[in-house]
Amino acid sequence: MRLFFRGLLPAALLLLTPVVMQAQEADLDPDRGLPLEAARWARFTTTEGTWISLDVSPDGQTIVFDLLGDLYAMPIGGGDATRLTRGMGHDMQPRFSPDGERIVFVSDRSGDNNVWLMPAGGGEPTQLSKGIGSRYASPDFTTDGTYVLVSRAAPGAGLEKIWMYHVDGGTGLEIVGGTGNQRMMGAAL
Repeated sequence: MRLFFRGLLPAALLLLTPVVMQAQEADLDPDRGLPLEAARWARFTTTEGTWISLDVSPDGQTIVFDLLGDLYAMPIGGGDATRLTRGMGHDMQPRFSPDGERIVFVSDRSGDNNVWLMPAGGGEPTQLSKGIGSRYASPDFTTDGTYVLVSRAAPGAGLEKIWMYHVDGGTGLEIVGGTGNQRMMGAAL
């Protein structure tokens, strides 16, 4: 009996190897998207939130905020919130562009945390960064709205450093970094 199992174990491992390799290759594909599908939904109404990030539009009329993984906008004086994003991705830390036309935010909708842009009134978000395994936090626009500054911790690199991305895309550029023991969070101009 022992020899029988010894013979089956290598054969079983050989059969499983392609599946494991395919899963690892999928993990490296930056365009794979968030592979989860919602099995059920929770519907609710609320008049308050906690642990949210928010920003005020440049004209002072609108706030944008995250709540339970989606982004919302509402008049600064109160009223009904309009959902700007939805789905399985966890969208957070929204900031208005200086002209109020765009919102930058962090989301895992690609399967990894990355920086995203979208029209301030809602619409289809576009992925700005293409990090795999990186952590992003506190995105904000430069004063001319041409670049986004964000704290990024690269995989295995440890602490967050300040990176800059052009709003039209690109690989980004580490502008404040180094190997020091300082976390660089919340770049603001």
